[in-house]
Amino acid sequence: ELVKLTENSFRDVNIAFANELSLVCDRLSINVRELIRLANHHPRVNVLQPGCGVGGHCIAVDPWFIAADSPDFTPLIQTARHVNDGKSRWVIEQVQARASALEDQLGRSARIGCLGLAFKPDVDDLRESPALHITTELLVTGLEVLACEPNLQDHPTLKLHSIEQVLADADLLVFLVAHSPFRSMDLAGRTVFDLCGVT
Repeated sequence: ELVKLTENSFRDVNIAFANELSLVCDRLSINVRELIRLANHHPRVNVLQPGCGVGGHCIAVDPWFIAADSPDFTPLIQTARHVNDGKSRWVIEQVQARASALEDQLGRSARIGCLGLAFKPDVDDLRESPALHITTELLVTGLEVLACEPNLQDHPTLKLHSIEQVLADADLLVFLVAHSPFRSMDLAGRTVFDLCGVT
């Protein structure tokens, strides 16, 4: 049992490092994916890619089992969990700020296209999905959100829109999950916030 928890905690810690780097790079106006590409030329370095958080039934949950059993000995594991959860909160704040700036330019409420709701690319699994959490929270704040999840036909609480609808109507495209159909989109002249490296 501990082996499986260790595997998922290891991945969570490594993703947290990438997510933390993404925050530093945003502050310094550096392309985090280019930074990671260059750093990974080192033969003993393999930095993972950042995202909008960490989801799924395993990686987002399993580290807490180790931490709950040994809270005084797991500051790194606990910090990684906080970093990855915090990345989702940061994304929400960033989208709100970008929407506000767009509203000033447009003279009306900005329409936000949230692309991807699953917890990882090319699946329909929403368990512990940071993308779903972000999209839901943006709706709760009162933003006009067009949610798009190409791997689902419907959702019990969110109205889903096609890729075509989002492209036609959204003022800001927020890429939360790197689904394959998103990689072939024509984004010329579009305002994009890419959290998953599809552009």
